[in-house]
Amino acid sequence: MSTSHHGGPAEPSRRHFIRSAGAGTAAVAATALGVAGTSAAAATAFDAEYDLVVCGSGCGGLATALFAKWQGASSVILEKAGSIGGTTSKAAFWYWVPNNEAMRKAGMADPKPDFLKYVARLSNPQGYDPRAPRYGLSQWEYDMCEAIYDSASPAAELLAAKGALPYRHVADVPDYFAELPENKAPKGRVLVPAEASPSMSDGGRVAIRMMSAKARQEGIPIRTGQQVTRILRNAEGRVVGVEAQDELGKVTRFGARKAVVFATGGFTHNPELRRNFLSGPIFGGCAAPSNEGDFVALSSPLGVQLRNMNHAWMCPIPLEKAVARDGSISGMFSVAGDSMLWVNKYGRRNVNEKLQYNELAHSFHAWDGAKAEFPDLVRIALWDQRSQQHSASPEYGRLIVPPGTDDRHVIKAADLPALARAIDERLAKYVGVTGGVRLAPDFLAQLQASIARYNELAKAGKDVDQHRGERVVEQLFNGDVKDEPGRANPTLWPLADTGPYYAALVVPGALDTKGGPKTDTQGRVLDAADKPVPGLYGVGNCVASASGRAYWAGGATLGPIIAFAYRAGRAAAAEPGSAA
Repeated sequence: MSTSHHGGPAEPSRRHFIRSAGAGTAAVAATALGVAGTSAAAATAFDAEYDLVVCGSGCGGLATALFAKWQGASSVILEKAGSIGGTTSKAAFWYWVPNNEAMRKAGMADPKPDFLKYVARLSNPQGYDPRAPRYGLSQWEYDMCEAIYDSASPAAELLAAKGALPYRHVADVPDYFAELPENKAPKGRVLVPAEASPSMSDGGRVAIRMMSAKARQEGIPIRTGQQVTRILRNAEGRVVGVEAQDELGKVTRFGARKAVVFATGGFTHNPELRRNFLSGPIFGGCAAPSNEGDFVALSSPLGVQLRNMNHAWMCPIPLEKAVARDGSISGMFSVAGDSMLWVNKYGRRNVNEKLQYNELAHSFHAWDGAKAEFPDLVRIALWDQRSQQHSASPEYGRLIVPPGTDDRHVIKAADLPALARAIDERLAKYVGVTGGVRLAPDFLAQLQASIARYNELAKAGKDVDQHRGERVVEQLFNGDVKDEPGRANPTLWPLADTGPYYAALVVPGALDTKGGPKTDTQGRVLDAADKPVPGLYGVGNCVASASGRAYWAGGATLGPIIAFAYRAGRAAAAEPGSAA
């Protein structure tokens, strides 16, 4: 298998179409995709016409079409993949809704100024100023964050009232930085689909089932196997439709009387875009395999601005599944186990294993300038029989899985020397995608020293080295552990003195990327002059997020997506429309 430049595997070739020149960095990005861009003066009759053509059938696409329908506008939803749901169908589907109705009924205050300070503190930490009018955010960032606060709750309530997405309030789930003084509502912002399981891990499947059923009930057709290959404009430059191609090469032209809305996800599975734009090596991720950044190329001839292309919604992932492009892969939301620790190729423990997944994934990118390497690019998770017995679960991407489930990422040995040999043998198979990562000659000695130090800390119940388990969010994602009455820190327990021992190789990955064309607060795609491209909208991970590098809380992807789908659907439905 050939490899990409920075460690991720090269992806299988995809259908290629005519390349289009574009403007600025968007044009550079377009060459990585090889899809056609736009066509001016589309004179040929359309095969079908709707008020809106919505591209993508995940939460963003479904919600936008529904919100537009409830304003009287018709839509068709085009899905590139053979099944609906995109990345949403793989998500737990927590959605983060500030100042939601359930909070207000419960008397949980969520003041807007404090919400904006919280997101500003995390999204622009180097520029954060609580005394400044916009707290250090640019006008665009501030406006976009304010739109989330203003619209996420009305959007969630309308979806629930219409029967498209009934929810239950999970009042005790904390934000990922609940302890920051700016966060005056550290709990209460998370909603989940009402029919999700008690563990809340299957919410995406529930949400897609309910939202797609409602879309069909409302007369919104969903066409799968339709890859959009061209954006069509009229003689005045207004976007009036798209061309889409199915698996057999048949081209269909869909006319949009009011707007075309893209909700096609990020570029997680495009190694060229990852290499050129992301701020560190990413081996792939758990986004839908169809998330290849198509909108970046399709919109580039329109001179769109690109924003936030250097960031992703990050998570650790198992190396083997990333290299295999396993479509079932889940991001490691929860690092399970108490008698468990992570070390790097030198055998050193240098991270809090229970950090929330976005921050944990960023820690892999520390650069050693003297050695010219990423020393932590591949980390080794180790656990003992105790954690295997009491912490195994198939949910939330956990490495410790029950017998009978997919465990090809697990390495097992009777003792630590045998485990070290097996780990190095596994690493040898992947030197072509890791930059040659192998265990250091003194790995075993360093590992034994790291375990001895970790056990000392675990016996004391306080991790003074990495502070594991000291924040509420770290205990939220701890997973199941053996009950030990009276202990103060449920995330810590000594690793056993005898085997068997288990290990897994972990690398940085993405839930999805979060950069793309810049939009305004109504979802209208903006050109280089900050003017809306007539008739073109974007929602979700295919467009730029104002979150920067931050992951504010569980559901901080889907809550804002619902808010902007609400705004985009209503704005697009209000478009006057134009002739082709």
